[in-house]
Amino acid sequence: MTAAHLTAVTLPIHRSTPLDPPAEYQHLREQSPVTPLAFPDGTSGWLITRHDDVRAVLADDRFSSNRENASSPIRRPQFQPQDRAGMLLSMDPPEHTHYRRMLTRYFTVRRMHALAPRIEEIVAEHLDAMGAAGPPSDLVPDFARPIPSLVICELLGVPYADREQFQRWTANLLSIHATEDQIREGIEALRQYTRDLIADKRKSPDDALIGTLIRAGEQDPEANYLTDEELAGISRLLLIAGHETTANMLALGTYTLLCNPGQLPSMLDGANGTARAVEELMRYLTIVHFGTVRVAREDIDFRGQHIRAGQTVMMSLASANRDPNQFDQPDVLNLNREHSQHVAFGHGVHQCLGQQLARVEMQIAFPALFRRFPTLRLAVPAEQVPMRDDMFVYGVHALPVTWDTKAAG
Repeated sequence: MTAAHLTAVTLPIHRSTPLDPPAEYQHLREQSPVTPLAFPDGTSGWLITRHDDVRAVLADDRFSSNRENASSPIRRPQFQPQDRAGMLLSMDPPEHTHYRRMLTRYFTVRRMHALAPRIEEIVAEHLDAMGAAGPPSDLVPDFARPIPSLVICELLGVPYADREQFQRWTANLLSIHATEDQIREGIEALRQYTRDLIADKRKSPDDALIGTLIRAGEQDPEANYLTDEELAGISRLLLIAGHETTANMLALGTYTLLCNPGQLPSMLDGANGTARAVEELMRYLTIVHFGTVRVAREDIDFRGQHIRAGQTVMMSLASANRDPNQFDQPDVLNLNREHSQHVAFGHGVHQCLGQQLARVEMQIAFPALFRRFPTLRLAVPAEQVPMRDDMFVYGVHALPVTWDTKAAG
């Protein structure tokens, strides 16, 4: 079947149940896995829904990550910042390779596991505060949001006291209903904030990541020098990604476990059990729920369809992670599921740089929460929990919980 015989669809965004992607994806995977997609700006492109196809596109250098000419499948505003310095997500090799190689050494498995004792302290401090305040609690501001925010702030060397500012700017950028003015305001505010931060670090670099990058550039300018704009761009990317995604996984993951209490023993079943459970939660929930985009560099024949140069291609990570050709009973949450090649962190050269940090944070935070509060439960009916349908990163806006104080550890 060619594109001429296919009707362009709009991106499915409406869920019938809060933990499952839109039902239309099942039909698309079966009947039209590479289907024409109509974008709000009037252009046409493609939607990819099968697991193997999503991985294939993400690993294919004929598809560009440069978003300057990409269409958004969700909103019409197309304001683009004037500079892309340091913004790895919008770069292709070899430019992307230069930055990625420079940063990868700071996000290795070994380095992230070395942070575990400090992450355990941060988690314990917030659990202590929850216990002291007593139930009920909103788990989003009391636990899920501050833990990754504090971790990434300490890792980068960003003042944690500034978190409310950058979280507010980030919220505007990630809202699917944001106006062009709100997007511009958020981008400019974050840009100026990180510029000022880099200027301060230049004067007195510390031992955190930004200061370390500055000193590395001073010691070996030919290999490691980064301009202030490049450092600011890298800082913005890591700051947003480092707190927003993990915070929503912690909150939505907790909601999921509270709605599926029979699965909880698997999360608490030692280090290996916890690691499997976290991977399954990431697959099952896929909080980057609208997917990710690429732009065709040239005309490409792909899975029987002709993709024209310049067209935007949208990969649905949520659909790929529910593909029955890749996962047995994909719509069933199974925290004992053996290793699977989920794409919650993406795939290819742009696979999430901070994925090991996110894993360590979740593998520490989830068991600690449920061991400290074994009677933890929702304080409102599950259907009353406000979901982040209006955001590019899925999750919950609030998570009211309660517990029996006598049972708290």
